[in-house]
Amino acid sequence: MPVTGVLHTVDAGVAHLTLNRPEALNALTPDQRDLLVELLAGASADPDVRAVVLTGTGRGFCAGADLRGGAAGGERVAGDVARMIRTGAQRLIAAVLDCEKPVIAAVNGTAAGLGAHLALACDLVLAAESAKFIEVFVRRGLVPDGGGAYLLPRLVGPQRAKELMFFGDALSAADAERVGLVNRVVPDAELDKTAREWAARLAAGPTRALALTKQLVNASLDGDRAAAFAAEAAAQEINMTTADAQEGVRSFVERRSPEYRGR
Repeated sequence: MPVTGVLHTVDAGVAHLTLNRPEALNALTPDQRDLLVELLAGASADPDVRAVVLTGTGRGFCAGADLRGGAAGGERVAGDVARMIRTGAQRLIAAVLDCEKPVIAAVNGTAAGLGAHLALACDLVLAAESAKFIEVFVRRGLVPDGGGAYLLPRLVGPQRAKELMFFGDALSAADAERVGLVNRVVPDAELDKTAREWAARLAAGPTRALALTKQLVNASLDGDRAAAFAAEAAAQEINMTTADAQEGVRSFVERRSPEYRGR
């Protein structure tokens, strides 16, 4: 049976993934989560896709995991919860972090729990003025999942991350921008336009260089200087074999704008 609730289009080198369960504030069912993982992997591997935009319909970006299917109750065997987290929420966040194309989150409304982490895992985060971010787990007596305790301290530092996670207060788009969770806040009516403009710029860029840059930045916080320098040198070696890198150097010498092909 086809999975509903996720819209997928590709236009001018940009894959648009839209969560489409507005009546549930786009809370993710397991099937929708798995489809997102599949679509992100497909975008990563498809040479005709050069950027990804992730957004939602209605008043919510994503209210987190849909718990109404009984995930929060029932008898469990030891190991069930850890397995569910590894193969579910963590796999989704990893799919965003590991996607070889730049991913833009266009946060159109509430981003709560796993939904907040889904947005924050993206490479660039645009937020509508009405958007808000909520570390909702403490309100349910739960420990954050979906890589939240990994992502938040790297974005805002440990003290601020603990404040958000300990209290579970809603963070406005303006405050999210102030503390560094959001790249830019725009009026609601301009969110889609701005996301498309940013995605078009990325899709016109040197795709392999962007992929290697993303990999270097994401890895930089987890290793020491020697490992980071070695990774940088390897990335330079790989990138200089691409047609886009050669075009970039050639266009500089010829004093013209480069025309990147994503190869």
